[in-house]
Amino acid sequence: MEKKKVLFVCVHNTARSQMAEAFLNALAGDRFIAESAGLTPGTLNPLIVEVMKECGHDISDNKAKSCFDFYKGGKLYNYVISVCDDANSEQCPIFPGLVRRLNWPFEDPAELRGTHEERLQGARRIRDQIKSRIEHWLKEEGKPGAHGR
Repeated sequence: MEKKKVLFVCVHNTARSQMAEAFLNALAGDRFIAESAGLTPGTLNPLIVEVMKECGHDISDNKAKSCFDFYKGGKLYNYVISVCDDANSEQCPIFPGLVRRLNWPFEDPAELRGTHEERLQGARRIRDQIKSRIEHWLKEEGKPGAHGR
């Protein structure tokens, strides 16, 4: 069986989409190939690197990538899942082929305020929400007649 290809997109590809890519590849790498990209790639968020290491995922060498480069390169995906808010999600290019677009909005870790520890707590909460959403989606995806939801 061919693996389904998933692209996670957020604004800068510095946090949410990076976490989603890591979790999907770890949880279901036998069924999916996950990648991530951003509308305007930035620099990896150090808070996210830290909270992902806490749960066994070293993403410190990851680079932010552009979804427009993937689009221009002719990459095809079964799913394009935006993990940013609705307004930014609408800026994603429309990838060719039989792609299902999903929007799972999560809070932007770059917007977290407070002490380092308070921002870490917020990053952990967002990380756990993303992992939980992917686990739920994988359960739904495995049901007969499922189409991504």
